[in-house]
Amino acid sequence: MKDFSCCLSVINDQQEVKVRASHKFANTPAGFKSLLEWINRHYKEVLPVVYVMEATGVYHEQLAWFLYGKDQSVSILLPNKAKKYLQADGAKSKNDTIDARGLAKIGAEKKLDLWIPPSKDLYTLRAYTRQHQSLNEMHTATSNQLHSVQHSQFQNKDIIKQLKKTLKLIENHLKQMEDIMAKVIKSDPVLNQHYKNICTIKGLGILSFAVIAAETNGFTLFDNAASLINYAGYDVIENQSGKHTGKTKISKKGNSRIRRILHMPALSAVRDDQPQFQKLFERVYDRTKIKMKGYVAVQKKLLVMMYYLWKKNEKYDPAFNYPKKIIAPALPGATRDELQKEALIG
Repeated sequence: MKDFSCCLSVINDQQEVKVRASHKFANTPAGFKSLLEWINRHYKEVLPVVYVMEATGVYHEQLAWFLYGKDQSVSILLPNKAKKYLQADGAKSKNDTIDARGLAKIGAEKKLDLWIPPSKDLYTLRAYTRQHQSLNEMHTATSNQLHSVQHSQFQNKDIIKQLKKTLKLIENHLKQMEDIMAKVIKSDPVLNQHYKNICTIKGLGILSFAVIAAETNGFTLFDNAASLINYAGYDVIENQSGKHTGKTKISKKGNSRIRRILHMPALSAVRDDQPQFQKLFERVYDRTKIKMKGYVAVQKKLLVMMYYLWKKNEKYDPAFNYPKKIIAPALPGATRDELQKEALIG
């Protein structure tokens, strides 16, 4: 929050990473300017410079935006990725200096995806959706507390009265957040168009659309559906070695807010008898006999469908007859759009 450690490293033609300099700067606009001056003093070769930083809540955002505004290349890594890399590299201790050196080494050795900041509306929308989730969690905790007090041996009327007022206040705040989110989406022509295209899918509404759009930065971070699935934690991991066969499950190593918000839309999609979702649920349930696995498969399908509808700027057509399988050699006349539509149900 107050400062950040920085390490400048360079890789040579022998693939050796050497540290040029290390320093600590204040996490303030003055510190950001000092960082650029420090880089210029130690920057001798004509080589591209990439700034690699670890996502630390919101405390890295001002530096990231500052560097982006100066046309610098910025990559932001999730803390767990940086941690695993350092462990694999043999690091046993952990402090800011070691972490900075590890991040610099990652940036020198690997070609990392560059950070693309969200638009102002998406950034604002993300703040609103996260506040809505926090309020929802507070509402659940307060509701549980009220239920406990009301069913205790000796009930305290003053506490019950106070908890009811708190619940009513939180509910008002939740309604305000939902109204504000709707206003932000409808005031932005691009967001509003995507909302109209996507939310014709039964089960998806303002809140679910807002969360997905905000957490994925309008899907600008993803070149394909597979990377989006990994980001959301829906990628399947296996546990098999030799004769041992463990459980196959989703990794959950991703954005939990996306998985959380898609839970109810998946239930609605199956309940409302939408064939492409209901049949998927039934197939998974028949194979596994676990309902939740079927609902998770529907969540994943909803997310992928939103991705393609957004990228192609098309409206969802519930009457579209999705084919079971497309084999390119057997369909020499199949268009690219027809093949891409198949990916929606893959």
